Amino acid sequence: MEASNKILLECDTNELEIVEFRIDECDKNGQVVPCYFGVNVAKVREIIRLPKLRKVVNAHPAISGMIKLRDQVITLIDLSRTLNKDTGELNADRVIVLEFNRIVVGILVHSVSRIYRISWENVEPPVKAIHDANITGVVKMEDRIILILDFEKIVAELSCSDALSAPDERQLSPHPVLNRSEKTIIVADDSHFIRNTITSSLREAGYRIEEAQNGEEAWDLIQSKLARAQSAGVPLSAELNLVITDVEMPRMDGLRLTSLVRRESGLAELPVVIFSSLASDDNKTKWKTLGASEILTKPDLPNLVEKADELVI
Repeated sequence: MEASNKILLECDTNELEIVEFRIDECDKNGQVVPCYFGVNVAKVREIIRLPKLRKVVNAHPAISGMIKLRDQVITLIDLSRTLNKDTGELNADRVIVLEFNRIVVGILVHSVSRIYRISWENVEPPVKAIHDANITGVVKMEDRIILILDFEKIVAELSCSDALSAPDERQLSPHPVLNRSEKTIIVADDSHFIRNTITSSLREAGYRIEEAQNGEEAWDLIQSKLARAQSAGVPLSAELNLVITDVEMPRMDGLRLTSLVRRESGLAELPVVIFSSLASDDNKTKWKTLGASEILTKPDLPNLVEKADELVI
């Protein structure tokens, strides 16, 4: 299945399309319990049957090995191990090939069912009963629940890429000594892992940071700061200087958030940076048209403070 050419990430619809797949497990009686998960179609390059697998010596237990897809060698992740599923004798023979953050990786799953087009308003943040940090959203269907997984976190923690390593784990150049203490940035990202990575870098540089788990929370914060600035008769910059937003978020995505900011006259000068693993060349063009001031992919983290400085100082 070549999804990337068929499904385009549209602007300002607050919708997404997800590929539903299963990672089944066995209960204590040996009965199969179906478990449903989803991934944004925008990350899916194709879906294939498991080809010949080459084992990797001394690899992480969740790394099944390597597969060759045409002329490219791809790391294959056994998602059941990552999610600590007891699969018994069940065999996974489907591979979803993902591409994001400038990497390509395969995930091994039991089955792939279909694609659903849904509104981000119908994707809920994980409830407290779900303690898995790998889950960023919950979609309630009529007869089941689909869990949206944080593949950026999963891949980064398996060391398939160092693109999302925390700032103190990378060899970063020291930031120029600037007075950033009076500059406020809102960071919106549903992944605690990624949001913490972004905010740690900015806080270390001296910025004041406020966090939002989704676009809806970020929009409420922005409106509150705008109202406070207008009430005090001061420029918005006295309250807020920059918004950094992911695209994929429950309730309201980053594209709708960017559009709302640009439609509000009092926010005309507020810079908005879209910081997303989905920032392909085509999407960058769309998002610029939508009003994004800057677009970065998550491997650009070392440049984030520099970009923030350019926009607010």
